[in-house]
Amino acid sequence: MSDIYSYSVELNKSSLPLSDLKEKTLLFVNVASKCGLTPQYKDLQALHEKYGDKGLVIIGFPSNQFKAQEPGTDDDILQFCQINYGVTFPIAKKADVNGSETQPIWKYLKANAEPPVEDIDWNFSKFLIKDGKIKWFPARTTKVADVEAALSL
Repeated sequence: MSDIYSYSVELNKSSLPLSDLKEKTLLFVNVASKCGLTPQYKDLQALHEKYGDKGLVIIGFPSNQFKAQEPGTDDDILQFCQINYGVTFPIAKKADVNGSETQPIWKYLKANAEPPVEDIDWNFSKFLIKDGKIKWFPARTTKVADVEAALSL
């Protein structure tokens, strides 16, 4: 694919073409329900509520690749996020972010990020995308200041 906006994200019941989000700032996060970092859902939801109307779109990408910490079905995951953290931002279908079955969008993100990422190291790694530029943040980082800068706040 030529750029990030050529992809679509497969959500639980629909597909979201990223070409529809070219004017937005995107924050992609690989997520898990049974991880020590799972409370980051609360921070992500707060970012969504604070900056969603200013152009931020957060998308959670469940993956069961890290110590099997996302074992549920797509419906289970969505329900968990909504009930436990009030998540209203989109949650993609569960998929691999590393290895031979890596979802194509994650291959693109890793190859084109600053800095480039060989493998996602843990749940809640983040990719911030603005105007086609991709910046990677490790799992334990939320980087609110970087999100605010990308939104020109």
